[in-house]
Amino acid sequence: MTLTTTRLNLAALNEMDRDAFVAAVGPTFENSPWVAQAAWARRPFADVDALHAAMLDVVRQAPQERRIAFLCGHPELAGREAQAGTMTAESVGEQRSAGLDALSRDELGEMQYLNRAYRERHGFPFIIAVRRNTKQQIFEAMRTRAAASTETEQRAALDQIGFITRGRIDALLDG
Repeated sequence: MTLTTTRLNLAALNEMDRDAFVAAVGPTFENSPWVAQAAWARRPFADVDALHAAMLDVVRQAPQERRIAFLCGHPELAGREAQAGTMTAESVGEQRSAGLDALSRDELGEMQYLNRAYRERHGFPFIIAVRRNTKQQIFEAMRTRAAASTETEQRAALDQIGFITRGRIDALLDG
């Protein structure tokens, strides 16, 4: 499922039934409609900040096992999903914005190595808000963050998801 190109306003979103709400904002959280399903109960949202905070809170308050599964649902950077063409349209655009769709052979080899090393150490893919970083910054973050504790990386991944999803929600909603 991809995000709609029709922009919504918050008042209309607050009035939606659960299924319509999930269809509208569910895709902002990478193939995890359960986030929007749970956030729907927290309506009405006073502003976009409140909507986004409610959705992030759903993830942060989820049991550890579900949070890890959520993190594992995110595609690797220039990984097998990108190669197979199975990423969401949002992820494709985001990775393209940093040039990850046009890596040299050496860069692709290093990216695959770093993805594998990171996943082996932490149990989930490396997650970064690529629109906020250059290709070189992404490589450096991968090298650096792989050495961090898994607990630190879980927090970092959720923070990065916050940046990613806020951008997606802002693109979806008017004001």
